[in-house]
Amino acid sequence: MKYYLSSYKFGNKIEELKKLIPDNNRIGHINNSRDWVGSDLERANKHQNEEIEFLNGIGFKAEPLDLKMYFHKKDDLRNKLNSLGALWVSGGNTFVLRMAMKLSGFDEIFKELKNKTDFLYGGYSAGICILSDSLKSIENVDDPNNFPYEEIDKPIYEGLGIYNYSFMPHYDSDHFESEAIGKEIQRCIDNKWLFKALRDGDVIIEE
Repeated sequence: MKYYLSSYKFGNKIEELKKLIPDNNRIGHINNSRDWVGSDLERANKHQNEEIEFLNGIGFKAEPLDLKMYFHKKDDLRNKLNSLGALWVSGGNTFVLRMAMKLSGFDEIFKELKNKTDFLYGGYSAGICILSDSLKSIENVDDPNNFPYEEIDKPIYEGLGIYNYSFMPHYDSDHFESEAIGKEIQRCIDNKWLFKALRDGDVIIEE
């Protein structure tokens, strides 16, 4: 799997992102990190539509991929993911995103998907934080006790386990979470937890 990991939105390496578009340019846009209780649904949909429009504009064939539609339907989700060549996972609440991935079986399917060399995973903020082995380092930025899905009433702190360090997006940036991220970074330092800080605009690419 190839990775395009941005602090915020699409970052400052758009030309590199274009080069990563796979032969199968169908990309699913996952917006479930914005399912949190109290979320502005209209605003969440607006963000998704804007991001899908952008992805289409640079050469993808983008479509919404709502994990709620696949809760307890893991085989259906597997078939859907196998029809795509890429994913874009947007920002929001990482813990809510993790719950949606659990209930849909995405976390299990991802173990298979990550071995596909021609598949692209892109995302930002919560969409990259979810790739760490643990989500404990962001619990003071994203509320772990926000439960929008009735099937889960306890936080899930285990990430997807691709990286053994935490991502700290929005570091030292003009973003409303930047101050809280700074405090989380200090907590990582105090506890000797591994982390990687990204300013908005920064992008990590792995091929």
